[in-house]
Amino acid sequence: MTQTPWLGFSIDRSVATPVFEQICAAIRARAVSGEMALGSKLPPTRVFATELGVSRSTIVTAYDQLVAEGYLSSQRGSGYRLCASGEVELRQRDRAAEIRAASTADRRSASSPVSSPAPRPFLAGSPDMRLFPHRQWAKTVARICRADPQSMFDGGGGFGALSLRQAICDHVGEWRGITARPEQVIVTAGATDALEICLHALSVPGDHVVLEDPGYRPLKHFVTEQGLRPSFVQVDGSGAVLPTTRCRLAILTPSHQFPLGGAMSPARRMAFIQWAADQDAWIIEDDYDSEFRYAGRPIPAMAGFDQLNRTLYVGSFSKIFSNALRLGYLILPEALVDRVHLSMRRFGSKASSMPQPALADFITGGEFYRHLRRVRRIYDERRRYLLDRLARDFDAFGHCVDHQAGMQLVFHLTGGHADHEICARAAEMGLTAEPLSGFVQDPSNDARTYNGLLLGFCGYDTVELDQALILLRDIFRQSLMG
Repeated sequence: MTQTPWLGFSIDRSVATPVFEQICAAIRARAVSGEMALGSKLPPTRVFATELGVSRSTIVTAYDQLVAEGYLSSQRGSGYRLCASGEVELRQRDRAAEIRAASTADRRSASSPVSSPAPRPFLAGSPDMRLFPHRQWAKTVARICRADPQSMFDGGGGFGALSLRQAICDHVGEWRGITARPEQVIVTAGATDALEICLHALSVPGDHVVLEDPGYRPLKHFVTEQGLRPSFVQVDGSGAVLPTTRCRLAILTPSHQFPLGGAMSPARRMAFIQWAADQDAWIIEDDYDSEFRYAGRPIPAMAGFDQLNRTLYVGSFSKIFSNALRLGYLILPEALVDRVHLSMRRFGSKASSMPQPALADFITGGEFYRHLRRVRRIYDERRRYLLDRLARDFDAFGHCVDHQAGMQLVFHLTGGHADHEICARAAEMGLTAEPLSGFVQDPSNDARTYNGLLLGFCGYDTVELDQALILLRDIFRQSLMG
């Protein structure tokens, strides 16, 4: 083993872990433990390579990986410095640096395969598939095909590959504060499939289902198509308001309410959990983008508060990994496992089994988390850029509330602008902005009090955002002139 005096760690050439990965792991560990202070300068690549007895390209690869994950920053002429200590801490950039970085990303993505075209700004909830780790994923799939090809056809009795269910348990245990066994996990064909499984198993036609208002529009149609009756509850500063009528189920987004943003307060969470216990009801927690929290640590899931007593947890890989795999998961309370399994045997499974072992390997091997850290850093830069531009160039038209989370934000309009009119004009200019008022579905809830634009930012680099914002500003100016 070769030891370096710079960081006091050893390279072990007898293990299978690549040298650059050992370097990354050592720096991450020292960043998280506090052994390296924020702003600490890393050794120059040539000097560090000589000390370790490795090629300079190995050091460059390790440093570049840590820059992508958000641990290090790099500026020409000043080397690499530590800029994160384990939480989500990202440096500010000026606009010129942002555009240069985006242009570099575009050049890199142009040489990589693209699974789908980027949607038009500002479609909400759309990931940037140009950032997908195609080569790493291909290597993982190839490795599974060589080593254990039969596993790609093992659907775990319709409930999902055991390896993926175990990886999901580990993931939600670390990220969401949920303790569960693989037997409580069902791999689904996305969040909608998970909701359908819940409704089939836990309700009968005519039951009332609590839905947030404003909320995710397709839910209303989905619930009514199952013969169920939506019972809308408004959203205040603490989250969804408790229902006043007897309901069988409640579908909530407590960690990041859609579309308003914001998290449900701990007191309101506990009140809903008590409501479910008193009413013999169930809470379905739709945790659709909880990994995208850009300050501090992720907010614990309601299912973690509840210890999976009255809460079913729905997660998805579509927004954090790939919207093409169509995989998600449902985590059940122990008391519901047999009941839901029996229901699934009646209706069948929709989740594809082939990508499941590869995704499990991708998670347990660490590639999934490296990808997550990278895209979260990039998305946060785009979020900051959009917020800065809106505050600077659009302050006469409205304002944003920064919840430091999610894949979209709401620009609340002032000055008499009507959100549906602005969005209609934006569509004529090739933009996709959704009116906040359109997410109000309860006739008793005055849609006029929700006047804003839902603006997605994850699927677009800063150059694309800049071009879209120029068009949007012209639309507002034309609106002022009538």
